[in-house]
Amino acid sequence: MMAAARPLRSLRRDHRGATMIEFAMVSTPLFMILLGLTDFGYRSYAAAVVEGTLQQAARLATVGDQTGDQIDTFVKTKLQKFNSGATVVITKTNYYEFSNVQKSEKLITDGNSNGVWNTGDCYEDLNNNGKWDTVAGRDGLGGSDDIVFYKVDFTFSRLVPLGGFLKWAGTDTISANTVMRNQPYAVQTIPIQKCTST
Repeated sequence: MMAAARPLRSLRRDHRGATMIEFAMVSTPLFMILLGLTDFGYRSYAAAVVEGTLQQAARLATVGDQTGDQIDTFVKTKLQKFNSGATVVITKTNYYEFSNVQKSEKLITDGNSNGVWNTGDCYEDLNNNGKWDTVAGRDGLGGSDDIVFYKVDFTFSRLVPLGGFLKWAGTDTISANTVMRNQPYAVQTIPIQKCTST
């Protein structure tokens, strides 16, 4: 009986291999944290690159000596140098004044004060399409003294393949935008007032 208890006591005192088991228990969460930090760091850096590129594009756009296509090419080239597999989508909308940005066309008269165009109300037809729009704005960089809402969506594959394990998407998108005013290098086009169209 005593002889059978001796191997159990010696096994209890034997600590060889314990480090291996402890490392196995700690390493998985540790590597997950490190990979998550790597992914987060890359995303933060990518966001800074997108913001910086957008600010450079804004400077080019407001001076007025670059076309919209030239500015788009500048943005896409710069961002695809950073990540050649990324997708860059650019949206440019211009407005007559800051108060119109991403809002409906301005009502000049609002007979029933409901904030929505009704028959008999007058409004500024910013995009000259003959109808009152709930989202005002014209495509492109606009002209002299116009306000430009410039948005960039940068979609890229995740740097670290944690998506399947953590239920994340395989791609990530960074969106950045800026609002700027073009230089007053000519006379600004004034929106037409409409009172009869729907």
